[in-house]
Amino acid sequence: MRKLFVLILLCACFSRVVAQDIPLTKGWKLAIGDSAQWASPTFNDQHWAAVNVAQSWEQEGHPDYNGFGWYRIHIVIPSSLKEKAFLKDSVRINLGSVDDNDEVYLNGKLIGRFGGKTGDIVKGAFYGPRTYTIAANNPAILWDKENVLAVRIYDTGGDGGIYGTNFSIGMADVMDHVKINTEADFDYGERNSLSKSIKLITTSHYNYSGKLGFKVTDPETNSVLYEKTNDAAFSSAKPFTYTFEIARLEKKSYTITYTFTDDKSGKVLTQTETTPYLLTPYPSAKPKINGADVFGARPGSPFLYLIPATGHKPLVYKAEGLPEGLKLDAATGIISGAVAQKGTYPVTLTVSNKLGSKTKDFSIVIGDKIGLTPALGWNSWNAWGLSVNDQKVRTSAKAMVDRLSAHGWAYINIDDGWEADQRQPDGKITANSKFPDMKGLSDYIHSLGLRMGIYSSPGPRTCGGFLGSWQHEDQDAQTYADWGVDYLKYDWCAYSEIVPKPDLDGLKKPYQVMRASLDKINRDIMYSLCQYGWGNVWEWGAEVGGNSWRTTGDIQDTWRSMSSIGFNQNKAAAFSQPGHFNDPDMLVVGKVGWGPSLHNTQLTFDEQYTHISLWSLLSSPLLIGCDMGHLDRFTLNLLTNDEVLAIDQDALGKGASQYIKNDNYQIWVKELKDGGKAIGLFNLSDKYQTISLDKTDPALNGFNKFRDVWQQKYIITAGKTFSAKVAPHGVMLIKVSK
Repeated sequence: MRKLFVLILLCACFSRVVAQDIPLTKGWKLAIGDSAQWASPTFNDQHWAAVNVAQSWEQEGHPDYNGFGWYRIHIVIPSSLKEKAFLKDSVRINLGSVDDNDEVYLNGKLIGRFGGKTGDIVKGAFYGPRTYTIAANNPAILWDKENVLAVRIYDTGGDGGIYGTNFSIGMADVMDHVKINTEADFDYGERNSLSKSIKLITTSHYNYSGKLGFKVTDPETNSVLYEKTNDAAFSSAKPFTYTFEIARLEKKSYTITYTFTDDKSGKVLTQTETTPYLLTPYPSAKPKINGADVFGARPGSPFLYLIPATGHKPLVYKAEGLPEGLKLDAATGIISGAVAQKGTYPVTLTVSNKLGSKTKDFSIVIGDKIGLTPALGWNSWNAWGLSVNDQKVRTSAKAMVDRLSAHGWAYINIDDGWEADQRQPDGKITANSKFPDMKGLSDYIHSLGLRMGIYSSPGPRTCGGFLGSWQHEDQDAQTYADWGVDYLKYDWCAYSEIVPKPDLDGLKKPYQVMRASLDKINRDIMYSLCQYGWGNVWEWGAEVGGNSWRTTGDIQDTWRSMSSIGFNQNKAAAFSQPGHFNDPDMLVVGKVGWGPSLHNTQLTFDEQYTHISLWSLLSSPLLIGCDMGHLDRFTLNLLTNDEVLAIDQDALGKGASQYIKNDNYQIWVKELKDGGKAIGLFNLSDKYQTISLDKTDPALNGFNKFRDVWQQKYIITAGKTFSAKVAPHGVMLIKVSK
């Protein structure tokens, strides 16, 4: 099909040029601990261990370590850097990513901390990319001599240290303060067209004038589909805006390359982004019941379940066979009450509208287990970090009930940052001023048919430096019950101060203590263990009463982070079961940023399909981490595919296993309760490739129906193999059945 590109204005994105920079990837040394002497250029660090800053310090021989550590490197900064630079006034130091907090010293002088944010090094979580700029005439710089760069790190939990790929030192560039803002959403037009406006902006006093190139490439064929160059001029007072439209797109991503060349300096910015494409079909106006086939509660505990259903509204709900003690609101679909007697209760759900009705067999299991399928919901951390507040949570709850709950999404979880600085005189924990009425917030969430989650730590402090539950477990569990909490994320954090080097029993103990406290209250609270996979937690997480357990450190919105986490879950897969699930961390789709500033996820659209597909195959909790008040069309389409979510919510509760692994692709296979299988074919390479399985292979043998789960349509296959052409970092997710 011929592609038609109509350009109205222009736009660009941002990538820093590092020509003439001195790389700082080698020569680093690391010491665990803390000493003011380690900032000094005269300190003898010859006995320190060499370290690879491409990896966290856990991967460099310090597993399970939280707390202080120092990195040092000796470098000569040549004056030729300044002499050859277009701008000669400032020096830029790139330090990869910091996890979590940092102070940076050059020859003993403090030159920056926390990426420019303010706070306390042992409070807050300021992890992320680090770039510091200092004046070229700063006496801390020793031109043409040896300099000592020392970085003090404090890690609150999970991975720690400085790591990544962008380590360098050079002169500040004319493009350093230029950004091509591409945060605007793509607009969808008729016949699969896309349009968007972007801006070239700067905070510099420099006036930019040059050329902006725009190129669209098909990564499948490497052919250039459209290319144009336009004049572009902008300043701090007047950004440059460019709008484009791309028409008649197929259901795949195309690559857009933006290149700005400044006439005066000759400096160039180049950035690429990919185009979104929608695979999930638009929901039918006819009624349809979604979500898991089973829901569990304990005898006598408050029961709350919103029947997830799509279709033209108004919808009318019915439920036949509800156990004694439960009632249904026929207008809202909310089932509530409490059931005294244990048992498995078969229920027939019916949803009707003017176009018809739909029924579904559903099981309510009253017994000792809850969380029979992985949690589907939202967590505040990856969007708002410590800036979360009551209004942001209410906005998220309203967005969920309006746009996602019909597909089974149910939890609204408040992460770190809600706690007051001090407990009440009787030891009771309270919320800070950002949450003036926690019980009222919980009541509001419950009124929508949703459930509320909260966060704490077994240590004296949380990862953000707020109050933990140390020695107040019974009180906190009761407070959560009084507020109406339905989910608890329990994050190791400062418990390392209590037990610095725990053995296996030491790893279990704090979670056993809180489990015992939760068992004393008359409320079902899903229990999420967060201790980063230490001690092979998947082997004993169920034993200590966890409904889920983190198997890894914190995720970031990069292919490197997401793929390294997701494709290394095979060792834990066998331990997934109803009521107990592996958790490879929260989702990084949509607008994220760890608060308060947000950005579009750095994952490409193909990578986002991989993210959701893999997490669903793994039977992972799916906890959205984006700004729920700004769900763009692609993200909404990504999160509302009922057939994909059904794989995650399958009642068998098994996690997928890594079936085939090589350098370029992987195949993961998950057994399903109906006897079928879900299979993910993942392309790990940077190029399109065809991935095939012989139909006599044990993964496919005996199955004759192949369904493209994302597009919700059956695939006609001929010959002896099943083959799929898969995009770079993309996926083909299929379900096979008989």
